[in-house]
Amino acid sequence: MTSRRTQSRSAYMEFAKTLSGAKHNLATSGMAGFPLAELGVSIDQLEINGPDGYGYEPLRRAIAQRYRVPVECVATAAGTSMANYFALAACAEPGDEVLIEQPTYALLLDTARYLGLEIKRFQRPASSAYQVDLADLERQISLQTRLIVICNLHNPSSALTPESTLREIGRMAKKAGARVIVDEVYLEMLWESEPHSAFHIDPDTFISTNSLTKAYGLSGIRCGWVLASPEIAERIRHIHDLHAASNAFAAEVLGVVAFDKLRDIAAIQKTRLNENRKLLKRTLESQSSLEYLWPEHGTVVFPRFNGNVEAFCDRLRKKYEVSVVPGEFFQDPQRIRIGIGGTTEAVRPALEQLLKALHEVPRSKKPTRVVH
Repeated sequence: MTSRRTQSRSAYMEFAKTLSGAKHNLATSGMAGFPLAELGVSIDQLEINGPDGYGYEPLRRAIAQRYRVPVECVATAAGTSMANYFALAACAEPGDEVLIEQPTYALLLDTARYLGLEIKRFQRPASSAYQVDLADLERQISLQTRLIVICNLHNPSSALTPESTLREIGRMAKKAGARVIVDEVYLEMLWESEPHSAFHIDPDTFISTNSLTKAYGLSGIRCGWVLASPEIAERIRHIHDLHAASNAFAAEVLGVVAFDKLRDIAAIQKTRLNENRKLLKRTLESQSSLEYLWPEHGTVVFPRFNGNVEAFCDRLRKKYEVSVVPGEFFQDPQRIRIGIGGTTEAVRPALEQLLKALHEVPRSKKPTRVVH
């Protein structure tokens, strides 16, 4: 179905910007904001104006070094959402067929529609712990498919897609003459294991997008990037020309500073997330209204609510001052997404309020627990 670009909008982003905030916020998926004071940057390191060009070279080199890729394979972007936009725009023309996982992050669908792409879906069923249904993907892919798009870790479930699955997806894509875009912004939450980017599987087939936003709490500096073949990376840089003359130089400098300190930032955020995950697991285990899959990694879970989700979310906000994300934004209206990346001091009372609300719900069967 063709959408009108002049009327394009994202219901999810409108929700995130106007309705997700509450006294007790369990709607965000990223780690708590990392303060500038703790980044250890001094004013003499910063400058407003810098060299013109296609991305600040020290930042591109820092990204290239961390992910062990040639610098010509790096294109910078203002966060992962913009990186996804650039990757989609660089690899598909209006009317081209793209396969996008179901469920998925709503903005990926909104962006594809804005670009005039023809969207088909392939399944990541809850019954299979949200792993990619390779048989369904093979049924959906065709010689008209230009792109396959997935998130790893999966948003909204936090499921990890193993390299063996990615390789099989790459094999299918290559056979059809398609490419694979992997949004890896949550993969950073594997922390010190420093997982390999899917880009390394086959740089001619895979494109990865990422940023310092979710795992490191550095959303404000909008430090994102695309890893792609030199041809695609160059194409992205020229598409960027149509949107902005230059990047925010002070933010690019802060990105370089952050890359120098990622190990220290990761240690802080990992400790925080480990504690928050313990709190969330105890909360889920002590209620009976949510059927959930427990992910091995990540900041979010995507449980099924045994009742009216819309009414529950409304009551949760108004009576308990807690925000979660309704599952309708991930194409599954019977579920909610709960995020626990905030400070432990904020997450603990938020989960206490959530539990109070859940205890008001009529008792049902014991929740399902699956470790994946």
